[in-house]
Amino acid sequence: MDPKIEALRGREPGIIYHERLIKNAILLPLVEYEGETCVLFEKRASHMKRQPGEICFPGGGVEAEEKGQAISAIRETCEELGLQSEDIELIAPLDIMVSPFDMIIYPYLGYIKDYARIAINPDEVDSVFCVPLEFLLSHQPIKTKMELSVDAHQDYPFELIPQGRDYPFRRGAYPVFFYLWKDKVIWGLTALILHHFLELLQQQSSQ
Repeated sequence: MDPKIEALRGREPGIIYHERLIKNAILLPLVEYEGETCVLFEKRASHMKRQPGEICFPGGGVEAEEKGQAISAIRETCEELGLQSEDIELIAPLDIMVSPFDMIIYPYLGYIKDYARIAINPDEVDSVFCVPLEFLLSHQPIKTKMELSVDAHQDYPFELIPQGRDYPFRRGAYPVFFYLWKDKVIWGLTALILHHFLELLQQQSSQ
């Protein structure tokens, strides 16, 4: 057998074209606030170039020199909330998400030990707010879906495939959730990751 093929034995699987994807790590932060266990959210600063004023979890890009995405998630959280790494307890990784928009997201569940130590960075964060975990578990979100379709590039060689331009490309869809809390709307990837976390808790309760 060709040595190059033999060398693949025992290889661990990855994600195809992983190197082409934008890599982000985020923290889903729990914190004790006003006597309740809450999920903490950020409102992005209004002057941000990307998604100004939107609600999100702390997080950002994974830097190549960092040893593990969890380090990136904690670093970004510290930068945005004015914390030190020792102020955050890392609890567990959540499921990795590959979005249809050329991103891969590594979410982690963490615990901020003292809400009073938060000092938001106004360059990135407008404000933070806390939603009681029990509220999120007991209130169903609005659920809909986003449909995705194929839009072939102008140089796509339709002549090489059966039926040419009439080829029945598959359409895709992914769920979209909206969580409402007072005057706040939590949606998009933030709500999708939140929904995944809440499902994990509900699965634990049913066992």
